[in-house]
Amino acid sequence: MKKQIVLAVAALGVLGACQKKGVTSADTEKSYRITGKINNMTRGNVYLDELGEQAFVPVDTATINQDGTFVMEGTVNEPAIYKLGFENQEGIMLVVDNQSIEITADSGKVAQSYTVKGSRDSELIKQLNTIMQGMQQNVTALNQQFQEAATSGNQAEMKRLQDQFMAAQRENQNQLKAFVKANPNSVVSVYTAGNILNLDEHFPFVDSMATAFKASLPNSKYTKALEERLSKVRSTALGSAAPNISLPSPAGPEISLASLRGKYVLIDFWASWCGPCRQENPNVVRMYNKYKDKGFEIFGVSLDQDRAKWLKAIENDKLTWPHVSDLKGWESSAAALYGVTAIPQTVLLDKEGKIIAKNLRGEALEEKLASLLQ
Repeated sequence: MKKQIVLAVAALGVLGACQKKGVTSADTEKSYRITGKINNMTRGNVYLDELGEQAFVPVDTATINQDGTFVMEGTVNEPAIYKLGFENQEGIMLVVDNQSIEITADSGKVAQSYTVKGSRDSELIKQLNTIMQGMQQNVTALNQQFQEAATSGNQAEMKRLQDQFMAAQRENQNQLKAFVKANPNSVVSVYTAGNILNLDEHFPFVDSMATAFKASLPNSKYTKALEERLSKVRSTALGSAAPNISLPSPAGPEISLASLRGKYVLIDFWASWCGPCRQENPNVVRMYNKYKDKGFEIFGVSLDQDRAKWLKAIENDKLTWPHVSDLKGWESSAAALYGVTAIPQTVLLDKEGKIIAKNLRGEALEEKLASLLQ
């Protein structure tokens, strides 16, 4: 499924995808001081964890005094995003730099009641969370209504709710773009542009903001990470010629993506071990059988390492289209070429081999194919 990253009170979540892991880096050290007063909290510890690519990394711990106060002092390498967490599982997000930050909050509703002084970036994270939480509440409500409509078999209502969900997603992305544009000097904006906005859908906007970030925050690890992501996306942006892939097939000889010119081709990045990929396969099979005689082809690129498991998955799922793999898992040369960091992922090409859509699945893919081939 699509990679979705939500900056929330307690976690960075990557939902519904098989995702590649990574690491972070840092530069020079700077000192910080965080003081806090948590009303109605008389004991325990407070923890400072840095937000990594896949998990929070512990950095510091302090004791909460009987009057609810605490003090943390230490060093950081550069302005970065952290979680300030408590033993009752509550927490807030901060940007920590060489500054003094003051936190006040009420125990039992820390995320809802806290105020922060001394860190403009930390105030911006609070604004960002408000945007994301509003979207999450909307999604939860729509999901509940969708389940009720599905249970009653109300197809018209299901379609209406799907359209409403897509409209809500577009509005959320527009809110995030406005947030980023209004705060071009903040690492929070850099992180939002590179990890929360959909790069495929908003590439021109994010690319233009990256230019601003390189001027205002040239040494930030978030700026560097964003530029690395964009460099991979540029070569596979919508409208560009799809980079060729030529890898071994199950039978042994290499198959080239370029050999399929003249047809609409769906490049399908997947793996036998990827649950969401295997769940999606019946839908892909159904659409392939429907359109394969109308100028449609699929080019399966597996991120497997075990040849036997790869071949068995092809057989069991009845995937009768061309398949290739170098059996290098996440180190697949094709995955690197297309900047694939989560699967399943799809890229749709026109008859001339140009990229016309990305990450279409289910109904969205079927509607696109129907518009092209019927």
